[in-house]
Amino acid sequence: MENQVLWKEEYNIGVDIIDQEHQKLFQTINELFALRREKRKNRRAYQEGIQFLKEHAMSHFENEELYMKSIGYQGLDMHRRLHRGFREDTLPALEEELLREDYSPAAVDHFLGVCTGWLIGHTLTEDQAITGEKMSKWAGLLPDEEVKAMEMVIACLIQDMFQLEAKVVSDAYGGERFGKGVYYRLIYGTKDEDKQWEIVLVFEEKLLVNTVGKIMGITSDKLDVMLINASRYVAKQFVWWVMHRFPSFKLYEMKQENLLTYDKFQEVFAKKKPQVSLLFATDAGYFSYCVIAPHLLEEGIGVSIRADNAMAEIERYLIKRERTPRSKILVVDDSVMIREEMKHLLSKDYDVTMARSGMAAIRAITLDKPDLVMLDYEMPVCDGMHTLEMLRSEEEYADVPVIFLTGRGDPESVKKVLDLKPEGYILKYLKPMEIKNRIDEYFKLQSSKKEIKL
Repeated sequence: MENQVLWKEEYNIGVDIIDQEHQKLFQTINELFALRREKRKNRRAYQEGIQFLKEHAMSHFENEELYMKSIGYQGLDMHRRLHRGFREDTLPALEEELLREDYSPAAVDHFLGVCTGWLIGHTLTEDQAITGEKMSKWAGLLPDEEVKAMEMVIACLIQDMFQLEAKVVSDAYGGERFGKGVYYRLIYGTKDEDKQWEIVLVFEEKLLVNTVGKIMGITSDKLDVMLINASRYVAKQFVWWVMHRFPSFKLYEMKQENLLTYDKFQEVFAKKKPQVSLLFATDAGYFSYCVIAPHLLEEGIGVSIRADNAMAEIERYLIKRERTPRSKILVVDDSVMIREEMKHLLSKDYDVTMARSGMAAIRAITLDKPDLVMLDYEMPVCDGMHTLEMLRSEEEYADVPVIFLTGRGDPESVKKVLDLKPEGYILKYLKPMEIKNRIDEYFKLQSSKKEIKL
């Protein structure tokens, strides 16, 4: 940890009010560094310093945004988003860690490291962009709705794989150091195209020790070759689950993988603009997920409504609403990961809603009767068989089609539900496209039956 943050001439952007406020922020951080150098826990002093830093940062953000608005700066919305993320996500998460760790040296170092890295990076790129000296680093982010969807998938995966609650600390992570880190890069490409996906995962060292290490039964609190190697395979599986929601990703295969030093990681960030750059906090440590894939913007994965495109986007929305209504599928599973995977697999062609339990499924069906229910067999309290029994007992919903989606393929389990007349029985371990094909075949068959009746 550095002893102080030196103010450099290159931090000036040439706007006096902004430069003066930046210098005050640097000074406040240096005062917190001074407390850290004393090597004694002065909780009250830290609290007062952090509160002053927060108050000044919020005032500075407001003044800076007013200035940008006064000059008609086109990147104002993105700049506001970065300020909001630091104010509403990053700082609260860092403060929670300080309280949880009782202002331990490690927690204080982490707070100062992230705040310093964010402030320097933001000043050198985004603030310089206000005056046209540099280009915004975040001009290539995916639209908010796409980023939020990926946040949710990643958080669900962390919960399902490691039983850890993950909270977004930043949706524009700039590569700031957080503790000792492991930087792992995967590059995917196709044989015929120049387009590629570059994905960088950053793990705080203690996160790997507390998750993969514990699964392996490792008692040491340090990384070793075996743990790093196992973490590589876990990371590749993790990436597969996350990126599988992008249909085009299925065409790609891994071309390269690297373990990067922090300096090399910084070089990647300096040269390329990420489309997704997320930082998560968990009780076991911090984790970052970054995606560099410019072609996603070219392919039009999503479009945010802006002043210059609002009318066109509204027109497209109205046209979509007039199209033939899509079949409705209710996915019922107590696993968040399975629900999200099914939604991503099917939502292109069907209207997909989700329920996490049998009772939630009954409520959902009474409110909006689906064309098909994909029902997990094993769920706590009210399992799939009991849920189907309740449906069949109600005349109004007795004819709702149900296909079991389960990991249980033994003959006894199948036999138990045959009398309840499900439409099918699909095993979860099938390849996603096999599951999708089975669902498509079901609806094609139903369509054919309707045509014959007509």
